[in-house]
Amino acid sequence: MRPINTIAVGFDGSPDSKVAVRWALTLARHYDAHVVVVHAVGLLGRFDSKNVTTELEESLIALCDECAIVHTRARLEVVDGDACSVMLRMADPPISADLLVVGTRGQGAHAGLLLGSTSLELAEHSPIPLVIVPSS
Repeated sequence: MRPINTIAVGFDGSPDSKVAVRWALTLARHYDAHVVVVHAVGLLGRFDSKNVTTELEESLIALCDECAIVHTRARLEVVDGDACSVMLRMADPPISADLLVVGTRGQGAHAGLLLGSTSLELAEHSPIPLVIVPSS
């Protein structure tokens, strides 16, 4: 098994994505890995990206504190594109993630679904190991 140096985790601010970030930060603390917290910004999100970025950065700092991990071990990447494509690109340089992590469902979740469209598509196409963290 190849070592885990970089973990990319999807984050849209939803409760499921916060659970996934907590899980990734805890794993990173155990393996002394870095975490790239990834927020994919679609067409509509671009109009309010400054406020969204500030909120996500504040959430990330709070989650790092909660998980007892140094803030410098995690960074936020706000990337244009759909969530699945953006997460798949995290396996490539310059990020070169060793592991992808997502929650079961994001903000567009429909009640009753076990997996959201992004987590399902990532499970089908990820070139690296993927962890889908169930909601708590």
